[in-house]
Amino acid sequence: MSSLLFFPLAVTPPSRLAILLDTPPVSPTDHKSSWSPTHHSPNFSLSQCGTVAQRAPAEQSTDGVRGAEGQQGGLHVWEVNWDPAERGSHAVLGVSTQHCSLQASGYTVLVGGDAESWGWELGSNQLWHGGIPCGQYPRRGTEQGEEFLEQQRPLAVPSRVLMVLDGDAGTLGFVVDGCFLGVAMQNLPLGVHLFPAVSSVWGGCRITLRYLNGGPSMSSMQKGELRDMISCIMMAKLYTSPWVPQELRGCPQQVWVGEGGGKMEKTYTTVLN
Repeated sequence: MSSLLFFPLAVTPPSRLAILLDTPPVSPTDHKSSWSPTHHSPNFSLSQCGTVAQRAPAEQSTDGVRGAEGQQGGLHVWEVNWDPAERGSHAVLGVSTQHCSLQASGYTVLVGGDAESWGWELGSNQLWHGGIPCGQYPRRGTEQGEEFLEQQRPLAVPSRVLMVLDGDAGTLGFVVDGCFLGVAMQNLPLGVHLFPAVSSVWGGCRITLRYLNGGPSMSSMQKGELRDMISCIMMAKLYTSPWVPQELRGCPQQVWVGEGGGKMEKTYTTVLN
């Protein structure tokens, strides 16, 4: 039923993301699938494998936990499973730096509540950063004006949500029921490790994290392409050497390069004579 709600709001994903979403996920035991054993509120405890964070009942406290490993660049997708019946108010999913606050008095937005985190409050669909609401997400049509948008009821977000971090573009987005909902947050800091993070006020809630897939940063991919080109140029110079037999000159060179987790064959043919 929820897919019918989100499908009209779906945005065509960028090609890199479309490929990543269509790629088989990495092993569930990948180290990037774990919550941090040290960076969480005292009211959170972790499962033995580290993939499940459970909040103990605690009054007048908002508690957070972040992932064990952050990402500094590239495109990355995490899966977060969080039962809607175990959310209550102020259930927030997002990313943070290593300096994000992980506990606060009372019931409040924690992830997104300071300058070190960016969050999506699942119950209200409200985006938060720096303690300031940044609009509802997903974006909806504005033909009927902002006042109409404010009156729309929040969409019920299902248990499974994919979080998409583009460390090269500095953006954060989400996929719900197979629908990419577009960029939620932008202008995230570049060159800074960002971690998946959640915060909750619900006693007994269980939140599961899994890293699905990721690709290298655009800069590293470009450097890889440059290295391949340099290798081809060096090989071309080698084959033009007078010490190389005539019959070997002009041979095609094949270079295999990895791109976005897959493999692609690129053939460079250099006519030397």
